[in-house]
Amino acid sequence: MRRNNLWLILGIDMLLIVLAHYLAYIARFDGIVLRKEWANFFFVLTWLVPVKVLCLSYFDLYKGMWRYTGLYDLVNLVKACAVSSMTAILVILAVFKFQGFSRSVFLIDLFATLILLGGYRVGIRLFFMYTEGPMRRWTPGRRPRDLKKVLVIGAGAMGEKLVREIHENPSLHFDMVGLIDDDPSKRGHKIHGVPILSDLHNMHRVAEKFGVDEIIIAISRITAMDMRRIVNHCKVAGLPFKTMPGLGEVLEGRLTVSAIRQVRYEDLLGREPVELDLAKIEGYIRGKRVLVTGGAGSIGSELCKQIGGYAPRKLLIADRSESGLYDINLQIRDMYPHLETQELLCAVQNRELMDRLFALHRPEVVFHAAAYKHVPMMELHPWEAVFNNILGTRNILDLSSQYSVERCVVVSTDKAVRPTNVMGATKRVGEMLMKAFATRNGTRFMAVRFGNVVGSAGSVIPLFRKQIERRGPVTVTHPEVTRYFMTIPEACSLILQTGALGEGGEIFLLKMGTPIRIADMARDVITLHGFKPDVDIEIKYIGLRPGEKLYEELITAGEDVMETQHKDIMVLNSDHHRELVDMDASLKTLVKAALSCEGQAIKQLLKEMVPEYTPEN
Repeated sequence: MRRNNLWLILGIDMLLIVLAHYLAYIARFDGIVLRKEWANFFFVLTWLVPVKVLCLSYFDLYKGMWRYTGLYDLVNLVKACAVSSMTAILVILAVFKFQGFSRSVFLIDLFATLILLGGYRVGIRLFFMYTEGPMRRWTPGRRPRDLKKVLVIGAGAMGEKLVREIHENPSLHFDMVGLIDDDPSKRGHKIHGVPILSDLHNMHRVAEKFGVDEIIIAISRITAMDMRRIVNHCKVAGLPFKTMPGLGEVLEGRLTVSAIRQVRYEDLLGREPVELDLAKIEGYIRGKRVLVTGGAGSIGSELCKQIGGYAPRKLLIADRSESGLYDINLQIRDMYPHLETQELLCAVQNRELMDRLFALHRPEVVFHAAAYKHVPMMELHPWEAVFNNILGTRNILDLSSQYSVERCVVVSTDKAVRPTNVMGATKRVGEMLMKAFATRNGTRFMAVRFGNVVGSAGSVIPLFRKQIERRGPVTVTHPEVTRYFMTIPEACSLILQTGALGEGGEIFLLKMGTPIRIADMARDVITLHGFKPDVDIEIKYIGLRPGEKLYEELITAGEDVMETQHKDIMVLNSDHHRELVDMDASLKTLVKAALSCEGQAIKQLLKEMVPEYTPEN
């Protein structure tokens, strides 16, 4: 009631309500209203006006901004008018049994009120559109010359929201030339005044005819195959192209033009959105102290961002990179201002320091993502892989057991399957250690095995982008090398889900889909940057690097997999494990060789621990 313009709005509404009732009498009695009817008119107005104002207030008609009046507001107006008219009819029926009152007056009054109040609100919106919005800038003689002419691919829900956003935002500099859609039934129609001009096959002609500057792809739940097809048509048109985010933001009403971005390789990957059991994830994270090791890395940092959304009591972020730890801590504090966080600068292989940190902070849930993952680098420095991937993992497992952590999830890799490199072999030992610790006490230990993630540090996509910026060549190890890929957010979401599924001792596998040829990936990335593979940018094959193999696998000989409650997660069907005492004896010799930097001895000892490991000479 303190809003200054609310009294003006109330006054105008009350005048329009009186006018609507007056027009109802004039219409009912053909302009000749008897004295008796005028008496009824004034009697009804004394209580009908307050009833209608109260109904308008109840249905939030005074909380919205009229310059943005939409269907939601008009539906609420219909409800308010219907309820108030029904209330008036029931009052007259209960008190007077409608004797001496005209029934049709109240029906006419209902429609007159709707027209006057609805027209008033729509009129205000139109006023702002013509004075402040794009209607003003599109008025003849006022059209700016810096408007960018755009074509929108997709005449569905996302396309409609994009057109409406551009129409309603006066600060934007887009001129909507038209929409493109392959559905022939939509051809010739308009969306908010913007015509649907053509299909994809004729898009280049439309673009040339109207002098289009840019293309925006606005299709919800688009498949990788369709995205590739659209990208090819955009290349034929010779125009830059961008895309909108996924359907989730459209459904939540958060779609804005600022969300338009360049088409990324993830859009061509064809990964379906992950469906999560949010209640189960929240059930083991909410109100708990959660530790993420390797929290500044690609997987660890995304885990921290997603964990923050499940309201943990405290988020502990551990990493040995001071700058990375500083950056992720700033991001988390910006995303979740009320979440208590603690950065821990430490190395997981430092047992004494990790012991002190566990004793001080008492984590209840642990995600162990700290590891060396660069295959060729670990071939050159196998002792570091032993310290970090094996000794560090054993420390985390042992301390989780010692301090009664509820759940400990170890992040593994598909390179642990029939490993041909030190990195994969050390990660396999980490899985074996997890199985050994799973039998010791009430802590639920589990591991998650998956393939490559797109865009992670050290992966091929960032490398390809840097090489393209230098105008090539883009280097690929072998024409037939393939890898499994998923996005970082998808992988981390499924890691959190496995934490809810695990009972202890499981090795979970994330469904990775179809393996992708790295050579095809290189061609796609070059195309997305606006170049032609082998014409503008050369693709050069340099041969497999130390420890690499052509094909990655998710299970090894003798292993079997079973489905879980989640369609994207499987679990190994195997109870085989080595006793911790036996493993510790082997680890003692392995660590001794690592301290002496004896590369060949390390590989031989890993071979003894992981029989399926086949190191290169």
